[in-house]
Amino acid sequence: MVHRIEFTAHGGPEVLQYRAYAPVQPGPQQVRVRNQAIGLNFIDTYYRSGLYAPPALPSSLGTEGAGIVEAVGSAVERFQVGDRVAYATGPLGAYSELHVLPEDKLIRLPDSIGFEQAAAVLLKGLTVQYLLRQTYVLQGGETVLFHAAAGGVGSLACQWARALGVKVIGTVSSAEKADQALRLGAWATIDYSREDLVQRVLDLTEGRKCPVVYDGVGRDTWERSLDCVAPRGLLVSFGNASGAVTGVNLGVLSQKGSLYVTRPTLASYADTPEHLQAMADELFAMLESGQVQVEISQRFALRDAAEAQRALSARQTTGSTILLP
Repeated sequence: MVHRIEFTAHGGPEVLQYRAYAPVQPGPQQVRVRNQAIGLNFIDTYYRSGLYAPPALPSSLGTEGAGIVEAVGSAVERFQVGDRVAYATGPLGAYSELHVLPEDKLIRLPDSIGFEQAAAVLLKGLTVQYLLRQTYVLQGGETVLFHAAAGGVGSLACQWARALGVKVIGTVSSAEKADQALRLGAWATIDYSREDLVQRVLDLTEGRKCPVVYDGVGRDTWERSLDCVAPRGLLVSFGNASGAVTGVNLGVLSQKGSLYVTRPTLASYADTPEHLQAMADELFAMLESGQVQVEISQRFALRDAAEAQRALSARQTTGSTILLP
């Protein structure tokens, strides 16, 4: 018997249960991976709480991990037993010692990238890749606003943007997180617990605002984020850490300067195995060059997933957090 995290009803972290189960054999186009490390992400809390609906209840949780191929289906062509692999785009079930998933969701893990490093960086790093390199293609020289700059996604974005020659204004919630964001490459920080976000952006940009604002917070920052976007600029709303944005009035976009808004997801960019691998290869190249480094600030045992999610939701974490089977 092996173990995984399950939940039978939506709710807080307390609904997560550590249970034994019998693993299944992979189907014809599936691969079974023995996880060596598992990524912890905000999207996991969305499925647990019910903001996002899992296919059915009871449900497992998690979409990111790294490990070794243990078994392959009869029609699998790209992988074989013993391969080092990682994944970040589902299906749900990564919070487990073993995970069976479709072949086209896996990427090859180069020897230069460790399992813990991959589990800590892949989902967040692929997110940064599409945000900075596809959703709004940064050329260098821009000054952009990135919320939660000391978080898992933000800490990677600060480094990658700096490598591109971009100035990041990062929002943080404490002096400690401001220091971390600056160390990782932010040009300036704004502590929203004691500073006026919009006024600080105006001051830092000499009134020009930002051509693009990256907002993974959601409901609590939506209005202020719009006020930080330059005329004809883009607000990229890519997460709901504070809750979903609802009741959007498109007329506000006109009033604030003919703004653009997008709500992207990784699945729309990593929509084929080739696109997924190409995005991962660019991420791995940034890691191998040292221009982007992964900071694993918290490690929890898989059985303690509820405790890990409490810390994440309470914004008590910095950098990346992983679960260890």
